[in-house]
Amino acid sequence: MPGSRKLGRASDHRKAMLRAMVTYLLENGKIETTVTRAKEVRSMAEKMITLGKEGTLHAKRQVFAYVTKEGVAKKLFDEIAPKYADTKGGYTKIIKIGPRRGDAAEMAIIELA
Repeated sequence: MPGSRKLGRASDHRKAMLRAMVTYLLENGKIETTVTRAKEVRSMAEKMITLGKEGTLHAKRQVFAYVTKEGVAKKLFDEIAPKYADTKGGYTKIIKIGPRRGDAAEMAIIELA
């Protein structure tokens, strides 16, 4: 179930952070973050890509309600979703890159596969 980790944030802050990270991932194709955040972002990003593949009016409204930039939502429907038209899930991959220097948090790169 997406959104089951609390990530040490209040619920409104956590939702805003995940929306921003999913938007950035769809915009640039790659993010460097902690492993737990990457796992949360993966579940929501894959849900957004699945909605993009649907292409119905309802799916478009759901994506536009979640993604914070209109141009990124258009990119999702026009470029990203058609690329995964024949794939049933697994649109992203997480690559662990080792501990962060300051606090030794396990870092990862999440990118569109």
